[in-house]
Amino acid sequence: MTVPSHKNVLKLLALGLIFHVVFIASVFDCYFTSPVVHGMLPRRAGPGEAKRVVLIVGKYGFTFRDGLRADLLFSVNAFSFIPSSPAIVAPYLRDIIQTRGAFGLSHTRVPTESRPGHVAIIGGMYEDVSAVTKGWKTNPVHFDSVFNQSSHTFSFGSPDILPMFAQGATPGKVDTWSYDEEDEDFTKGTKVQNYCNATTLDTWVLDQLRTLFQNASSNDSLDSELRADKVVFFLHLLGLDTTGHSYRPHSKEYMKNIQVVDHIVQRTEELFADFYHDEETSFIFTADHGMSKIGNHGDGDPDNTRTPLIAWGRGIRGPLPDIVPSSHDEYSRPWQLNNFLRRDVEQADLTPLMSALLGINYPVNSVGILPDADPTRPGYLLPREGESALARLALANAESILEHYQVKHESKAVQTILYKPFKPLEEISQDGKPSRVSWLFKIERLISDGKWFEARRETAELIKVTLQGLRYLETYNRILIRIIVMIAYLGWSAYASLSIFPPPAFLVSNRQRTVVRFATATILAIFWALFAAERAPWTFYVYVTFPCYFWQQFALHGVPIVVQQFKSSDRRGPFIGRVLFHLVIVVVVLQCMVTAYTHRSLWSIGFLVMGILWPYASWPSHVRSQRPRLLLSWMMSCLVTGIFPLLSVNKREDLYMIMCGGAMILVVGASCTRLASNGVPKAVKSSEIIQASLILLAMIITASSVKSLQAKQGLPIINQTSAWLILAVSSIYPFISKARHSTPTSRIISLFLGFGVCFVVLSISVEGLFYATFTCNLLLWIEVETTVQSHRARAASQNQGYEFHTDDIRIALFFLFFVQVAFFGTGNVASISSFYLEPVYRLVPIFNPFLMAALLIFKIVAPYVILSAVFATLNAKLHLPPFSLFLVALTLTDGMTMAFFLNVTDTGSWLEIGQSISFFCITSLLLVWSAGICTAGEYLMADTLLFHMSTDSHKLQ
Repeated sequence: MTVPSHKNVLKLLALGLIFHVVFIASVFDCYFTSPVVHGMLPRRAGPGEAKRVVLIVGKYGFTFRDGLRADLLFSVNAFSFIPSSPAIVAPYLRDIIQTRGAFGLSHTRVPTESRPGHVAIIGGMYEDVSAVTKGWKTNPVHFDSVFNQSSHTFSFGSPDILPMFAQGATPGKVDTWSYDEEDEDFTKGTKVQNYCNATTLDTWVLDQLRTLFQNASSNDSLDSELRADKVVFFLHLLGLDTTGHSYRPHSKEYMKNIQVVDHIVQRTEELFADFYHDEETSFIFTADHGMSKIGNHGDGDPDNTRTPLIAWGRGIRGPLPDIVPSSHDEYSRPWQLNNFLRRDVEQADLTPLMSALLGINYPVNSVGILPDADPTRPGYLLPREGESALARLALANAESILEHYQVKHESKAVQTILYKPFKPLEEISQDGKPSRVSWLFKIERLISDGKWFEARRETAELIKVTLQGLRYLETYNRILIRIIVMIAYLGWSAYASLSIFPPPAFLVSNRQRTVVRFATATILAIFWALFAAERAPWTFYVYVTFPCYFWQQFALHGVPIVVQQFKSSDRRGPFIGRVLFHLVIVVVVLQCMVTAYTHRSLWSIGFLVMGILWPYASWPSHVRSQRPRLLLSWMMSCLVTGIFPLLSVNKREDLYMIMCGGAMILVVGASCTRLASNGVPKAVKSSEIIQASLILLAMIITASSVKSLQAKQGLPIINQTSAWLILAVSSIYPFISKARHSTPTSRIISLFLGFGVCFVVLSISVEGLFYATFTCNLLLWIEVETTVQSHRARAASQNQGYEFHTDDIRIALFFLFFVQVAFFGTGNVASISSFYLEPVYRLVPIFNPFLMAALLIFKIVAPYVILSAVFATLNAKLHLPPFSLFLVALTLTDGMTMAFFLNVTDTGSWLEIGQSISFFCITSLLLVWSAGICTAGEYLMADTLLFHMSTDSHKLQ
């Protein structure tokens, strides 16, 4: 038989790339739809907690911390490992907790990044994860916020945060003061006002606030705005986030930054007291996210999702004794605050709390719950009117969320065919009205009767049920989308399998073809009409189109193949048994890879299976006896490479290991060159010497940069320029070199050395060692497969075609295994935050999220260049047409993707939510990368393989 034409293969790859990229969006349409709707009527959160004579109670001091961990702020002796460290690093904040404020934890959601955290705190809503792709600093969607409901907001801090809320608010309502992006130097802090550490970012904010108050003495308009009620002051302090990224939370620098923040809080309160000469200001101290032990955030690590919350001032209750059962757990016991009540909240709950203090409307998109709505637990407020005020504030909170629900309910009822309303709120009660209306009447009657406790209890229950109703509406189409997506992925696997099986001896008749096409068109038309009636997003039309096309093609071309294979088998029972056996093996292996995403040791077990079990269970006996050196090399290579997944993903910058990695890259390059020294052109040797020299230079510059950064002297400009230049030249050199490689191994080593600089400049520890051993493992894989499949290679060279063998399934699974290991042999696939930022500072010392992410992605992709060249070489060594083996892999990969899609969750711990999203996106992208790297491999190795194959042909002749 002949393999599908090159044109058809490219069509299949292009269609696969488009399909999988498009279907990444399905996880967001299914699980994370945008919560923002419009048309709600605002509900006022009471009169505000101020004396009527001084309605300035709306003056609201709002102190906000970026990247602050709760345990390091609250704990006693949190930095005991640092000599001469104080027992209490934030004495002023601790005194507030013990004498005049309320405290607890604010639990954030994934992604634990700045924008989603700020949206939750200030808008009271959880931004959908897909919104991060629509913009970094500005609002991708318009939503209401505390800033917008205030009379005026004065904000100070980071240029990455302030603009998003200034642009989203009523024009002229939000004033911003921010420093330059260049001041966010991760390696030595900032240069503002000649300070040389990251705390300057925070003291700058305090200086700007002081200047604002001073200017008011000579500016009547400003003074009037400042002294109005319902004013918000937003202080965004970025220093701890910068310090944590640079030096990690458990460091002397982080401890000192907490002390600086503690002092800033004290000075801020003094500034307000001196300017206003009253006690009408409320303060809230919190953070948008925490920080992991390695100085990163973004995922659902508990250290990232737990942030401190301290509230004090006008309208805030004082400290309360702890309750039974205790509000503390093992996490908070080291704080030694067990005598005081710890009151935790969700991050979005801060929005209704601020609204109640200010006496403004609850932001209409807010789903936050007022901490005081539940009468069984103390909240944060101390209203002048006592229990009655709390009951009314809670009712207004419930009405605001219920208004949100009602708008979504009415929209869904109009757009959805055979709509099923949410029973607990829409069921008709005895008075002939929906239960939600009757519920509100009941609460209002309890309030009018003075039954505050009962009213708050009913209100808390109504809020709980309303939030369930919102979730019901947001997930209304989930089952339908899941079914469509699963059918689509199965359809892709069936469609891709057409490329590896021989065409059937008979084709479907014209009548059958017409029936299949008519049925497909009918199904597609029904779904499109349904989506049009429901005003579904355009992506829904695409989701249903793909499976219709895939299954139509399989019905026309695949079903005849299945029927033919079944009829041609003499013993149909054993035939079916063999098919089921291989199917079970594939499913088990793919599910083991799925499990390995959370249990990294399984990758090491995989290397054991490949290195020891496979040779003795499957290799021909003559290969083991005649090639003992190859057998031993393969076993040792698998065992050594299998060590890396067992190593901890929590690493510290280790210059010695970085240098060892660079040296190992040079040793591997020199060894392979020496083994192939016979017949290697002089130009190739000279080229590899140049590449080795670039790696040596990179090692010298990296060593200098690491020492300078560790000494907190910043990154010398000569080091930064040289590192960029060497990285660029080394990465480009293999593609522009005119040296003609006579063997595939020589070409692969050239690529290996070219990207070796990346694993010196951007490594934190053992990545260079992994890169070297992984490449050796891949090179040996070529030799092993060529030897084991020697009989097949000879047959294929005579046929010049491709015939499917069951052993191709194993090769495809090996390829998928290497694809996964290349991604996180030294990192943790559960979170992108496990890829460290320290190496990036050697190239980008100033905060630039997109450039930093690009460098991390470049480092991740580098091993795939080697893998692509190896797979193309293996395909050619077996004398198979291009992409033959990859087409087999293409039919298997979505077994993992489907498993991860079904495992995605938007409930449970934030760690589980974040991981489930990451896993699905990564597997989908890895398939895209696999297709891309195989295409790249065929391109990169085309000339070398053509020359090598022609040489082999002459030898055979």
